Amino acid sequence: MKINRLLPYGLAAALALPLAGLSQGTALAATDYQAEDATVVQGTVATNHTGYTGTGFVDYTNVKGSYVEFTVSAASAGTTAVTFRYANGTATDRPMDISVNGTVVSPAVSFPATADWNTWATKTVDVPLTAGSGKIRATATTAGGGPNLDRIGVAAVTDSQAPSRPGQPACSDIGEDGLTLAWGASTDNVGVTAYDLYEHGNKIGEAPGSATSKVLTGLTPGTTYNLTVIARDAAGNTSPASPVVDCTTKPSSDTTPPTRPGTLSATDVTANSAALSWGASTDDRAVIGYDVRSDTTVYKSVTTGTSTTLTGLACNSPYSLNVVARDAAGNVSQPSNTVTFTTKACATDGGVPSSVSTLSSGWTIPWGIFWMPDGKSALVTERDDFRVWKVTKDGTKTQVGTVPNAVTTNGEGGLLGVAVDPKWETNHYVYFMHTASEGNRVVRMTYDGTALSDYKVLLQGIKKNRYHNGGRLAFGPDGYLYVSTGEAQTPDLAQDKNSLNGKILRMTTDGKPAPDNPFGNYVYSLGHRNPQGLAFDRNGRLWEAEFGNSSKDELNLIKPGANYGWPTCEGTCSTAGMTNPKATWNVSDASPSGIAIVRNVVYMASLRGERLWRIPINGDNESVGTPTAYYVGTYGRLRTVTKVPGADQLWLSTTNCDNNGGAADGSDKIFRVTIS
Repeated sequence: MKINRLLPYGLAAALALPLAGLSQGTALAATDYQAEDATVVQGTVATNHTGYTGTGFVDYTNVKGSYVEFTVSAASAGTTAVTFRYANGTATDRPMDISVNGTVVSPAVSFPATADWNTWATKTVDVPLTAGSGKIRATATTAGGGPNLDRIGVAAVTDSQAPSRPGQPACSDIGEDGLTLAWGASTDNVGVTAYDLYEHGNKIGEAPGSATSKVLTGLTPGTTYNLTVIARDAAGNTSPASPVVDCTTKPSSDTTPPTRPGTLSATDVTANSAALSWGASTDDRAVIGYDVRSDTTVYKSVTTGTSTTLTGLACNSPYSLNVVARDAAGNVSQPSNTVTFTTKACATDGGVPSSVSTLSSGWTIPWGIFWMPDGKSALVTERDDFRVWKVTKDGTKTQVGTVPNAVTTNGEGGLLGVAVDPKWETNHYVYFMHTASEGNRVVRMTYDGTALSDYKVLLQGIKKNRYHNGGRLAFGPDGYLYVSTGEAQTPDLAQDKNSLNGKILRMTTDGKPAPDNPFGNYVYSLGHRNPQGLAFDRNGRLWEAEFGNSSKDELNLIKPGANYGWPTCEGTCSTAGMTNPKATWNVSDASPSGIAIVRNVVYMASLRGERLWRIPINGDNESVGTPTAYYVGTYGRLRTVTKVPGADQLWLSTTNCDNNGGAADGSDKIFRVTIS
């Protein structure tokens, strides 16, 4: 049975390790508690100074052990910020122990002098709270007592604890077009509010947090679905993906295929398109659509009518096409007659792919390719084996090492992108992005031309999940390292400027944020679902290719601080503040990974679409011309495309050995493509 990457049915897609200063949520406004309303031991409520709030302030008695204790309330458990407003008109520090429910959580917190007793300052301390009522006490630790205390402000608890991983899913009541998916309940410190259901990394529905099962309907008969479950709490924290279950619907009881479509004809053939029409098919129940195809490769699916204009064709290329009809049970008719035509001559501007040959074979999921500065060899990573290879221009490959601490996610994580320092001749640095035990990391190693050594973590705290890990690395003309990160199947992170996920990051070669980044942290752009391809054009502009969910894949022109929409937008939308893509594709035609630019043309490798897209940039404008497709279905899932230095050539790799391709280990290849 074929395993689908995207569900062809009516169930609509609904919708670690943090670094200092980076949060997964946003704290709410603080609740103020006046000191004069609290429990005061060895102190008095006073009004003999100015600038206080409420009806007064607490003047601590000048003894060790004097304290003020506040009764506070928290809606949920977690860590929160408590801000003390105080005055100290002496020249001596007046430290205090801060305790919660009798346990000291911040000992001897400094409350230094203010200008005088009428000048108020603040001191903020992070404390843990439990849900419900609790006691916060500020106790003087020296004979001088505490400062004058006006009030405290207690911020709403920020829940940063993710739910636990849901238990093993299982399927029951499997029918032709539906099944019941059940899973083990997740736990959370506050509470699970929802479960998101995924099929091969694409969200297909959700269930409430009180449920541990969901009836899925509208499935295709005789089809295997690769299902996982992710738990979510009210703060937007998401669990790791559950274990996987493969469930196959029953074969359809409707075994009668539609009749063969009528005569197919092709007219109005141009360099990149052709108009097709055919006679209608009939079925004992109903024809739901037609596929225009070449043997088993589908060029376009048509759901209404018996004609279409096929666009995106390669210029000066022969095509032999037929049409088949489909019914709701998945029965397919006999093919129509075959029409044969050759598209018109190519425009010469920018060049087109003219020849392709196998450069190297025997690979298992080659993921990242990056050329050495001398242009004589490239480094290539293998995702699931964590191996790094040196490959010369004639295709000779030599293993130079493995990347330590890399792990898989049984999905799209592992050893991903690679980049070589532009100053490699002097520092011998190379950079990798890989999945580790706690999340995704950007690391640096030393490469002497023969072997890798000296593993060093530059950036971690990038949340991981089974899918949506990003992973591409590229150096810009500015000398900074650009990093693509996925939203780790947690869509809201893409819109959080303080999260590393769902972003293009920009950093120095020693692991610091680039100094002029738009938000003062690592983030260069936001609103990305699973960005994959990165490439700079002749004007130094950054282009990016991105996986969509169920609607549209994207090619974006990246600008600092811009918001590319996910999860509010998938593809083009009219929402204020969102930046629209320069080109989009149906996910069945693309599912893009790497991109490269040759002679002002973007080349985009496509996984599910099994084709290489050619997208010309319109001169030096911020727009592109008509995309056209090459090698449709010829080589399978295309992962990475890279320009060969000093030549109008590309290296193009497959990943047919991954979970979606299902080919045997060692089946992947790297091709050489000449542009002329």
